[in-house]
Amino acid sequence: MDRERERETGGEADLAAVRLEKLRELCDRGIRPYGGRFNVTATAEDITGDFDRQNGRSVTLAGRITARRSHGKAGFADLLDGTGRIQLYARRDDVGEDVYWLFDHLDIGDIVGVTGTVFRTRKGEISVALTDLVMLAKSLRPWPEKWHGLTDVELRYRSRYLDLVVNPQVRRVFRMRSELIRFLRNFLNERGFLEVETPMMHPIPGGAAARPFVTHHNALDMDLFLRIAPELYLKRLLVGGMERVYEINRNFRNEGISTRHNPEFTMLELYQAYADYHDMMDLVEAMIPAAAQHLLGRSRVGPDGGEPDLSPPWPRLTMAEAVRRFAGIDFGPLATDAAAREAVAGLVPVEPGDTWGRLLNRVFEEKVEEQLIRPTFIMDYPLEISPLAKRIEDRPGLTYRFELFIGGREIANAFSELNDPRDQRERFEKQAARHAGGDPEAHRMDEDFLTALEYGMPPAGGMGIGIDRLVMILTGAPSIRDVILFPLLRPREEGSGD
Repeated sequence: MDRERERETGGEADLAAVRLEKLRELCDRGIRPYGGRFNVTATAEDITGDFDRQNGRSVTLAGRITARRSHGKAGFADLLDGTGRIQLYARRDDVGEDVYWLFDHLDIGDIVGVTGTVFRTRKGEISVALTDLVMLAKSLRPWPEKWHGLTDVELRYRSRYLDLVVNPQVRRVFRMRSELIRFLRNFLNERGFLEVETPMMHPIPGGAAARPFVTHHNALDMDLFLRIAPELYLKRLLVGGMERVYEINRNFRNEGISTRHNPEFTMLELYQAYADYHDMMDLVEAMIPAAAQHLLGRSRVGPDGGEPDLSPPWPRLTMAEAVRRFAGIDFGPLATDAAAREAVAGLVPVEPGDTWGRLLNRVFEEKVEEQLIRPTFIMDYPLEISPLAKRIEDRPGLTYRFELFIGGREIANAFSELNDPRDQRERFEKQAARHAGGDPEAHRMDEDFLTALEYGMPPAGGMGIGIDRLVMILTGAPSIRDVILFPLLRPREEGSGD
């Protein structure tokens, strides 16, 4: 039976039945349909990348069959391994009846091990002429018909294993993601930072303004919260004398899902004692262009090397300057909360309790962010939305905080860290009052963290970088789901076919 017979049978259940029949045939002939260890001596990339050295050599490969073409006593197949595609050639007189029977009964998706000699066909295609073939895993489900691309987005995300096999560009994205994380580790290690691990279950959620996920520890009979940020634990390490630390961490925030948000995401968070937010700007301004150069060989990261251009130096604007430049509103003269509410009414939603600082931030988020295509530092955030950042003493209501935007997306968030335990307690109290008043994203009171601060935390710069969004920038991915292997999705509806 071949691919044509599968097509003739019609529905997916019928196609699966054809494959089950083939499985029985294999077993009846004494062929193990699910093999064991297989010694691989070469890859598709080894052979195609260095044909002159490989030509005429005997090689052993393993991978998945993605196409097969029979021509009586000979046939061709395409094998896909972790490095790429290579053509296989089988001739009955060379491999014998049993091996050729197995070759002739392969299905798309079967995983096989092959041994053969490297050569180039008359049409110029680098190939492997088989001398032996073993079955390593029989595929019992029909694979997508079009191996040049799986285009159903919902199916791609739900069945990432299909997506990775069918779409080479998807494999490239996730290899690049892995290489990016390796590069960031090396970059920080070379600068004296120490990688650490902090808890993922917290008795008190903190370190960011976000609604947490709640779980329960049975043995201790206590509720715990999945980490929304590692910040307060990493700062405890500063108190303990670990002066440069970082963590590549998974965070969990019980929020909406969009092209830029997934409830489970990856952050790089780092802290450097005796530094401030200017040092953090210098660090990330060196780190990201270096990563782009390492991964892409260029600084322009848009389609075909277009915008945005990551070449430093990057503009540095205060939030008020950015709102004035891009939204045409000057918050400087708006000295009171009432004046700010009146000035922005009709431009953004306004609530009775909104303050000058919250309105400044809301105008920025709704009218400015998406315009920041070129890498841009937005500095000096309002105090009421920055409960962990050091205040600017001569500019009441503002803090030493910046966010980095690239391609209209927030990529990094950084502070000159607040290390005054009295100021921190006062801000926690205000946040706790907001939480008690119904704000699920407000900080809670964390007495243990305050105790640590009272022992003395050195002045420091701290920064969080969104790994998922950075991968989006470097790969040109339109959605965060394209750079997370298994994004969270709604359950399939009853009877759904995907």
